[in-house]
Amino acid sequence: MVNYLHALRRRRTKRLTAQYASDQHGGDQRVAVIGLGRFGSSLANELMRRGWDVLGVDTDPHLVQRLSDDLTHAAVADCTDPEALRQLGVHEFSSAVVGIGTDIEASILISANLLEAEVPNIWAKAISRQHGQILERLGVHHVVLPEHEMGERVAHLVTGRMLDFIEFDDDYALVKTVVPEVATGMPLGESQVRTKYGITVVGIKRPGEGFTYATAETVITKGDVIIVTGKTQAVEAFAELD
Repeated sequence: MVNYLHALRRRRTKRLTAQYASDQHGGDQRVAVIGLGRFGSSLANELMRRGWDVLGVDTDPHLVQRLSDDLTHAAVADCTDPEALRQLGVHEFSSAVVGIGTDIEASILISANLLEAEVPNIWAKAISRQHGQILERLGVHHVVLPEHEMGERVAHLVTGRMLDFIEFDDDYALVKTVVPEVATGMPLGESQVRTKYGITVVGIKRPGEGFTYATAETVITKGDVIIVTGKTQAVEAFAELD
C-alpha cells in the first residue's frame, strides 16, 4: 500500500509538472525550484527529465549536495533574504517554484520576495487551504495543495469503482473506470450517455489491448475499461452505476 501511494504521489507530481510546463510562455525553459524536500526534488528531477534548466535551492547543504549532479545548478541559500535571490539571479528567471510547505513563514517570505523581484510566473506549495489563501492574496500565480489533493483522489479510489481520478479546475474531472452495464452492447452514439448522464467517453481499453480513442461508433462490452470526462458530480455518479 505504501508503494502504491508513493506511485500515486509520483504521478501527481508529473501531472503538476506537465500542467506547470503548459502554462509557460516565451520559450524560456529555466526554472528555480526553492525547497528541495520530497515535493521540490521530485518536481526538479521531472523538469530536468523534460529538458528544462533547473536551479535548485535549499538551506540544507546535504539536500543540495545530493541533487547537485542531477540538476543544472544547485545552491545553498536562504531565499527569505531578497539579496540571496538577487545573487542567484532568480529575478532573471521567467519561472520559480516555492516547494517549501512545513515552514509557512519561509514560504510566505520567499513568495513575497519573488513577487517583489517581479518573477513573471510563480508556483507555490501550500500545506493547508488557509496557507493557500494567504499565498493567493499575496499574488502568487499558482498555488497547489498536493497532500490535500492526493487525499481527495485516494478517497475517490477507496470508496468507489474508479480505477483513477483526476480533478481539474471549474469542477471538471477525468475518470478511469470499468464500464457500467448501461453503456455496453451498443454504439456510444446510440447509448446517449452524454445526454442521459452528462459525461463523455473519450477512451477505451479492452482486456489484453492498449487504450484507444472512443468514437460514436465504438461498441463497449462488459469488462472494458473506459476514460470518462465531465463535471465531477456527473462522472462520479456514472462510475457508480451498476
